[in-house]
Amino acid sequence: MKIKNITVIGIVFLTLLQTSCSEDFLNETDPTKVGVDVFYQNEAQAKQALNGVYSLVQNITNSAYLAGEFQTDNTTIDLNPSDRGGAGGWEAFDFSTVNSGNGEIAAIWNNYYAALYNDNLTLEKLLTAKFDDAPKKEIEGQLKFLRAYLYFNLVQYFGDVVIVTSTLSTPDPAFDLVRSPQADVWAQIEKDLKEAIALLPAKYAKAEDRGRATKGAALSLLGKTYLTNKKYADAITTLKEVTTLGYALNANYADNFDPSPAKKNGIESIFEIQYQGDNSLGEASNFEYVFAPRVSKGAVTGYAAGSNGGRNIPTNDLIAAYETGDLRKDISLKTSFTLDGVVYKIPYVSKYNYPHTIVGLTNTNWPVLRYADILLMLAEAINEQSGASGEALGYLNQIRKRAGLADLNAGGKDEFRTAVLKERRLELAFENQRWFDLKRTKTPAEWAAFMNVHGAMEKAKPTVDRGNVPFNSNDYIFTENEYVLPLPANEILINPKLKQNAGY
Repeated sequence: MKIKNITVIGIVFLTLLQTSCSEDFLNETDPTKVGVDVFYQNEAQAKQALNGVYSLVQNITNSAYLAGEFQTDNTTIDLNPSDRGGAGGWEAFDFSTVNSGNGEIAAIWNNYYAALYNDNLTLEKLLTAKFDDAPKKEIEGQLKFLRAYLYFNLVQYFGDVVIVTSTLSTPDPAFDLVRSPQADVWAQIEKDLKEAIALLPAKYAKAEDRGRATKGAALSLLGKTYLTNKKYADAITTLKEVTTLGYALNANYADNFDPSPAKKNGIESIFEIQYQGDNSLGEASNFEYVFAPRVSKGAVTGYAAGSNGGRNIPTNDLIAAYETGDLRKDISLKTSFTLDGVVYKIPYVSKYNYPHTIVGLTNTNWPVLRYADILLMLAEAINEQSGASGEALGYLNQIRKRAGLADLNAGGKDEFRTAVLKERRLELAFENQRWFDLKRTKTPAEWAAFMNVHGAMEKAKPTVDRGNVPFNSNDYIFTENEYVLPLPANEILINPKLKQNAGY
């Protein structure tokens, strides 16, 4: 961990104590500005510290599409020929040219470890906080779920990573931090989630706590952890427990993303990152603007004054993957927009596009765990353990039925595996699931070969016109080492004991 982060993060934390994240459970009165040593004295202060961790996770989510979608076959870029400023940063995730000097890589690493620091600090302070045991356990459970969630992403981003479960009182020990093997990281994730399950409620008694991590969220992430590590029997047992907690599929797929009060955090939602727009409190989302085609002005967002990013553009390959009649397609994406009477055939993500009252400040949450995901994971785990049984087909076909599609029939294990991966691609499109799904179901060699086929297709026929900008010779050339991201170069310079991932 960067040495300056260890000293500066404490200052950052004090600032975060004054923020509210989003949704009712984060709209609390700002606490008095006090020092860390005397702050965590009651439930309100401990909750405000917890909200600071949620806020950092929210910040992480704002750019999570770079790894989760942008560097897969799902999305690409609406490139700006006149401004190449992003070529060495976020564009590199699309073109497979990420290196250790990439600023986005440094931001990912630093933001995750900042969140972990605040999470660990709050857990430590809970030990001496003076308030009732029941709310204290709920806060502890949320913090352990969030820590597990952070490491669930980190270990898949970077492979071996530094495990920190306590804070450092002085900066010197940071020079001795080393990366722990992935097996140890996964063990820590399992430990935190099992403890969180024992501490968290299935639902919160207070309406203002809606959106916080629950027992269902911890069970769901534990099931996904087991599935990722091919512990299929454990995955099945754990995920089936989630099915007993009252979750269900929304009848309308679009309701999963609708930010209106009646539909936000609905019956299918297990855990999502909370945002609150239509105000200037700093807790709004803006995915609609980031994903809108560059030249669309207000044709997509409704506000011509907004700045559109042209990122996360659905690829031709993804668009073609939808079956005729799939109700999810028109909700998830659009293939063109009309501006001043002219039709522009540039696709864009539409599942997060909803009316809002202030330009650039939207209410849309980001889904992390949905009940549809649970059903598809169950189908996958059962197939991997015992083949494409009727039970596995039943879970898969629940998803297809809602999408307006015919049931699939039984097939062999390999055929069913392919079918589930495709269904996950379409059901969870643009929810940052694709990269992890590909990594879970393919070896590094298989993944590189798969992505090279996609890269060749994009080079031959780009989804979006590139103007006069040619492809670089290194664009869309995937190698096995890119199965994980590089560690930031600055972190290696500061602490050579961290060691760089092979090939970078």
